[in-house]
Amino acid sequence: MTTQVPTRARSASRQLSPEMAAMLKSFPPRGPEQRWEATEQSREQVVERLLAPPFVLASSASQSRRRTGLTKTLAWLERFPGKTWQGRWNASGADAAGNIAWRRMAVSWLQSTGWSYQNPKKDFDALGSGILTLISGDVIRPSLSWLLTPGTVQILTAEMARSRDPEGFAALTAVCRSDPANTHTKDGALRRIATVMAAKGGQVRDITVGDCLELADLLLSMGSRNVDTSVYFYQMLHATGAFPAAAPATVRVFNPKNQGQISIEQMIDRYGIACRPIRDLLVDYLRERSLSLDYTSLRAVAFGLGKLFWRDLEDHHPGIDSLRLAPDAAAGWKQRVAMKTIRSKTAAGDVVETQVPRADRGINYLAMVRAFYLDLAQWAMDDPARWGIWAAPCPIREEEMSRKKERSGRKSRMDQRTRERLPVLPLLTQTVDTERRRAAERLEAAQTTTPGADFTAAGQRWHRPVTKNPTAKVWAKDPETGKRIDLTLEEHRAFWSWAIVEVLRHTGIRVEELTELSHHSLVQYRLPSTGELIPLLHIAPSKTDTERLLVISPELADVLSTIISRVRDANSAVPLVVSYDNHERVWNPPMPLLFQRHIGVENRPIPAAGIRDMLNDALARTGLTDATSRPLTFSPHDFRRLFITDTIMNGMPPQIAQLVVGHGDINTTMGYKAVYPEEVINGHRAFIARRRTTRPSEEYRTPTDEEWEEFLGHFERRRVALGDYGRAYGTGCVHEHSCLRCSLLRPDPDQRQRIVAIRDNLVDRIAEAEKEGWPGEVEGLKVSLAGAVQKLAQLDERDRRGTTVNLGMPTFCDIAGRTVTAARDIS
Repeated sequence: MTTQVPTRARSASRQLSPEMAAMLKSFPPRGPEQRWEATEQSREQVVERLLAPPFVLASSASQSRRRTGLTKTLAWLERFPGKTWQGRWNASGADAAGNIAWRRMAVSWLQSTGWSYQNPKKDFDALGSGILTLISGDVIRPSLSWLLTPGTVQILTAEMARSRDPEGFAALTAVCRSDPANTHTKDGALRRIATVMAAKGGQVRDITVGDCLELADLLLSMGSRNVDTSVYFYQMLHATGAFPAAAPATVRVFNPKNQGQISIEQMIDRYGIACRPIRDLLVDYLRERSLSLDYTSLRAVAFGLGKLFWRDLEDHHPGIDSLRLAPDAAAGWKQRVAMKTIRSKTAAGDVVETQVPRADRGINYLAMVRAFYLDLAQWAMDDPARWGIWAAPCPIREEEMSRKKERSGRKSRMDQRTRERLPVLPLLTQTVDTERRRAAERLEAAQTTTPGADFTAAGQRWHRPVTKNPTAKVWAKDPETGKRIDLTLEEHRAFWSWAIVEVLRHTGIRVEELTELSHHSLVQYRLPSTGELIPLLHIAPSKTDTERLLVISPELADVLSTIISRVRDANSAVPLVVSYDNHERVWNPPMPLLFQRHIGVENRPIPAAGIRDMLNDALARTGLTDATSRPLTFSPHDFRRLFITDTIMNGMPPQIAQLVVGHGDINTTMGYKAVYPEEVINGHRAFIARRRTTRPSEEYRTPTDEEWEEFLGHFERRRVALGDYGRAYGTGCVHEHSCLRCSLLRPDPDQRQRIVAIRDNLVDRIAEAEKEGWPGEVEGLKVSLAGAVQKLAQLDERDRRGTTVNLGMPTFCDIAGRTVTAARDIS
């Protein structure tokens, strides 16, 4: 059955991506022809040819209906002007009317001339049979739009395979047999191939890349769903070798999401900015910044300035047209940018939007806007005519850009993630390895089992069902639950989950670097001293645009060799695959990537999103939970933090770890490293031990009795009438024992009345000194009075705090009992 899409021309407003436009230029489609041999034949010749083999049907009733339909269709077409049957078809308006409408037009004429059956449905069926014969016989070539309209002839694929090109469709069928895709996908691809042949003429081998591009573009413009599935016909044609070597190697080039970079104007226009001058300013600003930014950063700045900044201001302040923001407008925007909207589903399936704070409080977007204002101010000095009119006070002050709190919170969160995941890493490693072995055992046992029979694998009994259509997948059913499992997919996910965990934990590379590992990444170095060969893993430039080499451990070597053995083709070579850079929006050249999988009839790289899904599936099988009792999740970057923490804790110098993981700053490396309490204690003890080795040994001798008595006497002499004097050992009193003035005196609450009496006495003495004219005495007494008042304030503050509670000193067993199992009492 053909795709049910409405008939309409491709929208003129829809712009092709630069990549699609370049491909159409390199691979132009075949243009519509008006004259060829079959369409120039006379009516008698057409009827004679199309009622003879290979167009003859096995059923006499069907053949009779075909004869009647062919006669009526040709009779209707003869009414219109034209020297060829294609010309008459175009002149009839049938192509523009669509499959249903043209048959109504023809039935009306048949009824007016007496050619019609009494039952109009029979006329419809006869005309459908007649037009199918004319299309398969290449007498007329309807447009692609007509062939994709609802109600188009249903058996076009079978008719083309029987009468037009049996050998070509036989080759396509052979490709389908090795393809694990479902029957619906394969039938849809064959139907699209037959559609191109019907519209362009020729056989399967005559279809060009441009024909496929034209059909794919038409499907996109018609709003067809499942675009990837609908253009799968291209991959089948590519697999048969019908295209030249320069043709795109993957069907993914037709995906509108992978259509390359967009212009700066398109980046800004997708946010619908109402103020045209501001829109033009943002375009000019981004064009200036594009010289120093990569494409990913440029898109981020366009989103921050276009969407989150100016479009947000227009939504809340309609008509705004100046960068000179009012204080309330700037304050409101800062509050809004600090929040983000997340969407979630309720138990009833309704989508709910919730405002939550951003992790960085929106500082990144504040920085973009601040840089925008400061850049305009700086550029206005260099080019006043161009930028001067836009110079305005920056609404974001420098003190608002402090990242200390953000960095501290982020460091705390990342350290907590590392502490939760490092202890369970051995369990995760064991789980993925066990699942890999079990999945491989089940798949191997099922492959050696005849469909319809039972088999036992990993201690469990399974049943291999009989499938209606042959497929490359291997299915199994649990006899107890009746649940069907795709063993092929299960083994695939189990293997790559194991490979991902092993490579990430042994290398600490980024997920982008993991997806870019290729057969060329394996290199070797010969030591000049011993001649020993050292296997190295070459990491291509990614985030820091610097490459590096990692020494391959024996464990990692086993993993890489297993991966290579799995992905090799029949020629013992790693297949070349084309990957898409989602950050830069460009297609990479074909490379022998290690992390690739076979989908349909092509090999595709495993994307970063697929890697994350496999990690989460592997963790779900472990049953691990985090501190909040929710299922524990791993991101690929968690393995990078675990790797750095583990290597440094096991003695690798931080500066070497920095080079291994490819950080530009050692502070970044140390920020990835989590600090453990035990590590702090051991580090402090080691510091004390090192300090002792560098100080004079006589300082660590056993003290004499006189020295010990002097030490104890110091603490005895700190006791005074008003409380305790907290001066350090070996130091004298700076106030010549005038303790009331000293900040180190801790007054005793029991001596409060004494201090009150001293304060009152000082007040009286000050009054007497002022009366007698002793200004020097007054100054000294006022200092003592201030000290007395301060000590009374300290006592009042202590009373407000309440009485102290003795919490006790925790013993070692109290502390260790939180993390280890206490030893049993054997007394």
